[in-house]
Amino acid sequence: MFMKKRKMEKEYILLILIFILVNVGCKRPNIDNNVNQSNSINDVVIQNDVNESENKDNNNQSNSPNDTVIQNNVNEIEEVESEEMLLKIGDKNLPVIWEDNDSVNEIKELAKEGLSISLSMYGGFEQVGYIGTSITRNDTQITTYPGDIVLYSGDQVVIFYGTNAWAYTRLGKIDLSEDELAKLFGNGDVTIVLEIE
Repeated sequence: MFMKKRKMEKEYILLILIFILVNVGCKRPNIDNNVNQSNSINDVVIQNDVNESENKDNNNQSNSPNDTVIQNNVNEIEEVESEEMLLKIGDKNLPVIWEDNDSVNEIKELAKEGLSISLSMYGGFEQVGYIGTSITRNDTQITTYPGDIVLYSGDQVVIFYGTNAWAYTRLGKIDLSEDELAKLFGNGDVTIVLEIE
């Protein structure tokens, strides 16, 4: 009987300990004390967005210098994104999907004035031409395919109508069939013109 009573006491104490541990472990943190303790950039941006929204609701039309700078930067980004670079042979615009990199951005700057590049056939699979200056390059070993446009040595544009493997910086891809590319680039030297529309 004594053993049975002792076992029940142990079970009772164990239950009390489990109850205490569960209640302490599941205690809800005091969220109100933690709300304003973060000083991250995201919190500042979110707070600024909230303040701007409140200002608009209160018809507060003041523009701080920071708001003007931010708006100007947004306008510049939209302007750069809306600039489409065209690749022409004669009067024919070729459909090109341009890469999003520093090299293409620098070529777009050059193309604002109209950039004419004389290409020469090389190796029976590509046309190569100097752009007149060196630009940013990020060469990686790649295999090129018909239609690929790449930068070679930082100062030459290469357009492929065949395949090759070498270290280049990708610029874009002409979206035409292999037959169309071979007719345009495989029958002698050509001159391309890059323009901003």
